[in-house]
Amino acid sequence: MTAPARLPEALREVRDRVAAAPLGLATAGRDDAVRTARAVVDQVDDYLLPRLRDLDAPLLTVVGGSTGAGKSTLVNSLVGVPVTASGVLRPTTRSPVLVCSPADAPAFSGDRVLPGLARVTGGPGGPGTLELVPRPEVPAGLALLDAPDVDSVVASNRDLAAQLLGAADLWVFVTTAARYADAVPWDVLRTAQERGTALAVVLDRVPPEATAEVAQDLAGMLQRAGLSAARLFVVEERPLAGGLLPPEQVAPIRGWLHGLAADREERAAVVRQTLLGALASLEDRVGRVAAAVDEQDTAARELSAAAQAAYADACASIDEGVRGGALLRGEVLSRWQEFVGTGEWMRSLQSSVGRLRDRLTAALTGRPTPAEDLTGALETGVAALLRAEADRAAERTAGTWRALPGGSALLGADADALSRVSPDFPEAAASQVRDWQGAVLDLVRDQGADKRTRARLTSWGVNGAGAVVMVAVFASTGGLSGAEVAVAGGTTALGQRLLEALLGDAAVRSLADRARQDLLQRADGLLLSERERFDARIAAAAPAEGTAEGLRSATAALAAAIRAGA
Repeated sequence: MTAPARLPEALREVRDRVAAAPLGLATAGRDDAVRTARAVVDQVDDYLLPRLRDLDAPLLTVVGGSTGAGKSTLVNSLVGVPVTASGVLRPTTRSPVLVCSPADAPAFSGDRVLPGLARVTGGPGGPGTLELVPRPEVPAGLALLDAPDVDSVVASNRDLAAQLLGAADLWVFVTTAARYADAVPWDVLRTAQERGTALAVVLDRVPPEATAEVAQDLAGMLQRAGLSAARLFVVEERPLAGGLLPPEQVAPIRGWLHGLAADREERAAVVRQTLLGALASLEDRVGRVAAAVDEQDTAARELSAAAQAAYADACASIDEGVRGGALLRGEVLSRWQEFVGTGEWMRSLQSSVGRLRDRLTAALTGRPTPAEDLTGALETGVAALLRAEADRAAERTAGTWRALPGGSALLGADADALSRVSPDFPEAAASQVRDWQGAVLDLVRDQGADKRTRARLTSWGVNGAGAVVMVAVFASTGGLSGAEVAVAGGTTALGQRLLEALLGDAAVRSLADRARQDLLQRADGLLLSERERFDARIAAAAPAEGTAEGLRSATAALAAAIRAGA
């Protein structure tokens, strides 16, 4: 196989897209997809790109298997001298050991293969390292790597074992007569089959009297699993000599491996099988990642729709509360009746002296004017409405998220806080209501801009006129028309009629409509700010638009590059 120039480039594109695939939502397929994505990235970095850059590099043979299967003993026996620690007291390999010919040491001393593992010589280097052991007993063209146990009690060692197997040109998988039917070995063997990896299986510790029977049974299992092409070697249970297997027991395995090292074409055939198998497997593996991204995208849209629906309902409820007159009760109604029903406002309109007297009295006694009482009550009532609906929307969003894929994890430890309005919402709502009231007064001033109206409005009181407009905003769902509106509780519409006499019927309707729309827009802005607490969490975890499509497109380009170089 000759690697065309565009194949490594296409492979890097797939690798980078898989590495960047956002899988932040706890959907059903997320964990499997994370493992698949990590395995793809590791294999591209550790094996595919290095092998494509150097097709003639030594054959990397990874010896893997379950705890206590005899991997390290087999490696030592194949070399003929102890090169890697073994024994029942060592449940895991602290760091993998790579044994090669001194002539091939430069091929493995850099970061060409397994670039994430630092090289050490002269002894174990601990976690995160690869112990390199050059030995003249190993022929040039062959390297043996003793990997950690695939079923290690230490998760990091299990992950490292899987990573090393993904970096192999050839797997030599070691199992025992007592454990060859266990689930873990077959999970690993199925992975080899899916990736098209060149494979040999060593059946270790077989009682001599059961050799034929056990070997036949395992061969049948391999055939049924689609692994009939795998080489099967049997090592009988015999006494060790100096910690090594008897020479006759390892001679068939050693002869086969040394033959591969000596025959360039045979070695190239093994490399070709594994390389093409790994490349071909990427389409399905990356496809699974892309499917998980689709799942993430669907979950993100559902979570976003839940938040949007909750806050849209809150906006609708505020709109209904504003238009339906529900606010004109209690304290607001009492203050309105004081303001209009007792004639206080009419007297202040009719006499600038009376208006000046009210101001002086308020200044001397510290009591607010009736208009100030009314606007204060409106501020409190509207702010309470905004907070109640914002609280309800937050609680509803959090409750719905708990029932949706990824929602509970996205809420996390802040779930209780997110179920309520943010701490600064009450003050923000009160501030917006005060600003709205100021804007209403500005509207009244603007409406009375001509010289005659301005004079009369100044005489009658902008604050009083503004208060009437504010109350009118909450008084009717159909807007204002003539004198048809009587405020809740039978309160007189005299204030409205007087304002219409001052500014005109159409002007009053316009003022009330504009004031209502302004208030609702401010409410929408407040709720949108509250909803952003949820939206920000979705944005941080959800895939960007086109992520899955980009993965599939890059995979298709890689497949085309593979065909071009096959």
